[in-house]
Amino acid sequence: MFEKTYYATHPDMMAGASNQDLRDRYLVGDIFRAGEIVLTYSHGERFIIGGAVPGATPLPLPRHTEPESALGHPLLERRELGIVNIGGPGSVMLDGETFTLDKYESLYVPMGTEDVIFAGEGARFYLLSVPAHRAFPRKKMTLADAATMQRGSLETSNERDIYQLVLPHTCSSASLCLGMTLLKPGSVWNTMPPHVHERRSEIYLYFDLEEGDRIFHYMGQPDALRHIVMENEQVVISPPWSVHMGSGTRAYSFIWAMAGENLDYEDMDVKDVCQLR
Repeated sequence: MFEKTYYATHPDMMAGASNQDLRDRYLVGDIFRAGEIVLTYSHGERFIIGGAVPGATPLPLPRHTEPESALGHPLLERRELGIVNIGGPGSVMLDGETFTLDKYESLYVPMGTEDVIFAGEGARFYLLSVPAHRAFPRKKMTLADAATMQRGSLETSNERDIYQLVLPHTCSSASLCLGMTLLKPGSVWNTMPPHVHERRSEIYLYFDLEEGDRIFHYMGQPDALRHIVMENEQVVISPPWSVHMGSGTRAYSFIWAMAGENLDYEDMDVKDVCQLR
């Protein structure tokens, strides 16, 4: 069912790790494949990270295939799901109710949803699921519905709009926090100032890049930074002890998702750039 499992790591494991070790432990790639739903599993907050590209044939969200005690049970039996469309127009059917999603639009799917079906040629659905303790109302979100923050400036190469899609003041959830950041032309840095939040993990999907463009994503403890070079539509897992920020060869977009023990967007330990090494 899960194409790959990513295990939780200790910061000491960064010492001596090769670039390939970092990619193997934290980089999630190749989840947007035509005609498929691809799911991966991270033990950090037990995130499921995936992509659905239905093409001409609708794709149902798979049910549990293991262990035997859960065989056939809905994937969202005890989970909630965030969906963001990063491609052309598409639709998602939840237990018979259909929601249309254009590019940059999202859908919150509550715990207990039995059937989720993805449709739409050209649609590319990004999927993020975490365990939930109760069901909240399903909700579609557009960028116009989101709480929006303007941060940075062109002079510092980080002018950007931050759209808060799933947070308590926009869309209720049990644990999932979800949003999207769109950089302005000429800006390349994200997540400035950099920060760490020990009480939750974070996942980044970088997209809207051209084939020859790259993102240099920085991670690790503030006094021992490492980097991973990333391509379009790749995902990076940021453990709670790690800084997460990046710079690209051009402006781009990214989706951020968090889960942990609270839903407070401002719960972070902000670092000055001069503290980084």
